Amino acid sequence: MNLRQAQEPVTVVRGARLSGTDATDLIVAGGVIAEVGTGLSRAGATVIDADGLIALPGLVDLHTHLREPGYEASETILSGSRAAAAGGYTTVFAMPNTSPVADTAGVVEQELALGEAAGYVHVQPIGAVTVGQKGERLAELGAMASSRARVRVFSDDGFCVFDPLIMRRALEYVKAFDGVVAQHAQDPRLTEGAQMNEGTVSAELGLAGWPAVAEESIIARDVLLAEHVGSRLHVCHLSTAGSVDIIRWAKKRGVNVTAEVTPHHLLLTEELVRGYDARFKVNPPLRRDEDVQAVREGLADGTIDIVATDHAPHPAESKSCEWQAAANGMVGLESALRVVHQAMVETGLMTWEDVARVMSAAPARIGRLDDAGTALVEGAPASFTLYDAAPVRTFERGDLRGLSVNSPYLGRELPGEVRWTFFRGAPTVAEGRVAETMSAGDAA
Repeated sequence: MNLRQAQEPVTVVRGARLSGTDATDLIVAGGVIAEVGTGLSRAGATVIDADGLIALPGLVDLHTHLREPGYEASETILSGSRAAAAGGYTTVFAMPNTSPVADTAGVVEQELALGEAAGYVHVQPIGAVTVGQKGERLAELGAMASSRARVRVFSDDGFCVFDPLIMRRALEYVKAFDGVVAQHAQDPRLTEGAQMNEGTVSAELGLAGWPAVAEESIIARDVLLAEHVGSRLHVCHLSTAGSVDIIRWAKKRGVNVTAEVTPHHLLLTEELVRGYDARFKVNPPLRRDEDVQAVREGLADGTIDIVATDHAPHPAESKSCEWQAAANGMVGLESALRVVHQAMVETGLMTWEDVARVMSAAPARIGRLDDAGTALVEGAPASFTLYDAAPVRTFERGDLRGLSVNSPYLGRELPGEVRWTFFRGAPTVAEGRVAETMSAGDAA
């Protein structure tokens, strides 16, 4: 322990279960985990009784929409960071569909700085693949990669990189700095006017359908391109059984592909659309129960690598309207861990160690962040969450910490509660309450 660590506040976390294993104590000092063991103490330290709580590495979300700059009525980097902390996250990757689009070094550095000023989580910008996300020519990929933001993930999320030549060129370009292209897999011609999953329910409701093949055909093309180029491909918000099969085939073939599933595609089905409640309108749409079961199995067996929220806030007027006019998207940062608990842990498909892998370690690895998603060992950054798996309660509006309330879980019973979140040694959530103010200094 150096002099600086000795002078800084010290916290002893007593009796936490590391990813669900035996009870362990942690000493937090100087922004790192200074000691791990049993029966630990430190004179003058703040003591947290974590008996029965599960200690997970700080959650990492590879797919978050923070809306700033340009759409601050929906969310800001500050408000989104607070929502992330409430959900147990310590790192979020911010998607580039802002205004201006995050397609230059200047914009991604601005986002990074705003995240640092907020201080609740590390905000890691994602750069656009094409200029203005228009799919016509490559954005400044190299400049964003070499900027202070060190961008390694590139996506036109919200839009598919539909031109195969542009997609090939992007995959080739990012190889130079070990980047990855994260594809929004949606054939735009097959989904023109689509309102929900194509199938029996869409036919009964008279709503234009979003066919599974519109997702699967793009994934199939892109894994072959990635194999041909020898580059990294990541598939955003995979949602169908067929997509799971394609990713499984590609991995067996040796393609360097990873994939994510959202919490809502692990739990919710197209049957919820029958009430025309626009909180359930999302892209890709809620699918059949068979698809939900397939993506659960794919996540459990490692075919799908991670859970990512696709947190997509919208102002009330964009959702409180007729179905066809409503915006796509759901907020999900505050509820993600509880949904995964219900869909994957309570069903016996995953352990808490698995949860730590798919919600922390693996997304950090895909995004090439060495200081995020790390195991809770001596010397590691003190970024972690303490989760109480025992409670079961209704998810309410008061659980939301962002600016928008378009959550599909309002009024639904969910297990668990995030009790504490530590970011670089500082508590951003204490006893279930988000800190009112944080700064980069507090979390340094």
